[in-house]
Amino acid sequence: MGDTAPPSDTGQPTLDSLRDGIDRIDQRLVELLNERGKLVLEIGELKRQSNSKFYVPSRETAVFQRVAALNTGPLPSRSLRSIFREVMSACIALEKPITVGYLGPQGTFTHLAAQAKFGASVDYLPNRDITGIFRTVAAGAADLGVVPVENSIDGGISDTLDAFMDANVQICSELLMAIHHCLLASSRQASIKKIYSKPQVFAQCGRWLSEHYGECDLVPVASTARACEVAAEEPDAGAIAHVSNAATYGLEVIHKDIEDAAHNVTRFVVLGQECCTPSGRDKTSVVLSVTHQAGALHEALVPFQKHGLNLTRIESRPSKRNPWEYYFFIDFEGHRDDEPARAALKEVHERCIYLQILGSYPVADSLVSIE
Repeated sequence: MGDTAPPSDTGQPTLDSLRDGIDRIDQRLVELLNERGKLVLEIGELKRQSNSKFYVPSRETAVFQRVAALNTGPLPSRSLRSIFREVMSACIALEKPITVGYLGPQGTFTHLAAQAKFGASVDYLPNRDITGIFRTVAAGAADLGVVPVENSIDGGISDTLDAFMDANVQICSELLMAIHHCLLASSRQASIKKIYSKPQVFAQCGRWLSEHYGECDLVPVASTARACEVAAEEPDAGAIAHVSNAATYGLEVIHKDIEDAAHNVTRFVVLGQECCTPSGRDKTSVVLSVTHQAGALHEALVPFQKHGLNLTRIESRPSKRNPWEYYFFIDFEGHRDDEPARAALKEVHERCIYLQILGSYPVADSLVSIE
């Protein structure tokens, strides 16, 4: 009641009285946030005593869902989610300092996805390649890692899929991010003769590049941020990257939104060392291999249908160990600890020569767009 603005002599609130009301609300918000922080510290101590996990994706999902359910406006739920993302980021850091590995340098889409997932209060560790992210998480040098796993236009990210075969990590969360590409250069007057970016980015912008810069050399590099670093040093070079890299690397935006498809979305996953508890709406990822004979893959997939599990993705990759042998990466709806999934995986294991559960984790319930 005390947070409402007092009226003026005319009975109408004034600008100053409204601002006074906001100041009182801000004071209360600070008090409430610190009350939340104190409870988080107590939770952190209990987790240390019981050796419990500090990052619990199912709890994160529940908080976001509860905030959306409580919201009656005028703030849109998207805005409240962003606010609570930072609140939870600060609280995670209170419980335990968290380090998140990403594909560097600063400004890559993986870096932007990691920030969208974990906010500004955790520490970020750049890696030179995707394999390095897996290694740092497996070795404990980073608590968590963020890697791209598939793109709606370009398909699976081969470096990520291959890295799963050699690292003992678990998928514990996922993030869907809208991808928008820009052509950047050191000057708007630059005569661009070559363009740097990742091979996947060139594929996502192939038609536009052919129409507008068909004579330019396309030079692949390890990341979009690395492309910006190089373009900043070469007057006749451009880079394709997120628009935010213009300010980071001192570049000018030449063209915006140059991706060939308007709905260009990359799915990222969070890597950790521990399994996640069920959230009520989960997805499980596995990789398997079958004998090289007719019908072997079909037989391996039958248990999923038998136990009513919907497959949302299946993709093959060469094993790189024996010629013409393949691994199959599969996602299905449900948690590995659900009884239907447990029964299906037992039967699948009996029909395969190799089966690895990559993780069960909450389904991403929204699309993140970084402006």
